Amino acid sequence: MNSPVIGVLALQGDVREHLIALAAADAVARPVRRPEELAEVDGLVIPGGESTTISKLADLFGLAEPLRERIKGGMPVYGSCAGLIMLADKILDPRSGQETFGGIDMIVRRNAFGRQNESFEATVEVAGIGGVEGVFIRAPWVESVGAATEVLAEHEGHIVAVRQGSALATSFHPELTGDHRVHALFVEMVREKHGARSR
Repeated sequence: MNSPVIGVLALQGDVREHLIALAAADAVARPVRRPEELAEVDGLVIPGGESTTISKLADLFGLAEPLRERIKGGMPVYGSCAGLIMLADKILDPRSGQETFGGIDMIVRRNAFGRQNESFEATVEVAGIGGVEGVFIRAPWVESVGAATEVLAEHEGHIVAVRQGSALATSFHPELTGDHRVHALFVEMVREKHGARSR
């Protein structure tokens, strides 16, 4: 059966969980650490972790510019938690020297839902999917979006899931729940963009 090849940016964060969720959603999932590995995938997941660390490591591994170029060129990309921050065109409170990959016309606030000990789970209604159990760990939220960005979900009045073209982002971690519907949505987005690549 043909399946899209989807990478998980494997610099930091919960890489293994995303690889498992993508495989369960019928994608060929691969870790991506180098530009040549990035060149071989149809789409990319940017996992949770620490956005400033991801930013620095992407520069160190020579991935930052190739990633920006591929996102600009329309490569499907999905970011969860820190990944959402990395896909934002603007961060309200960036750390010194922190840069994003961009791709979604939105302004985000880091750690908006509180510190590590204020992490929580909540059911979030995601457009086109339904109720999803969201795990929020030092999670950001989206302060505002541009006209081209579709809001897919809110929690307590704050935007927590968005889509713009081939880019998808959530404040929460669906990869930690065993519910693979968000990943299945992303796999479908990759299929729509590229068609399936054979295994």
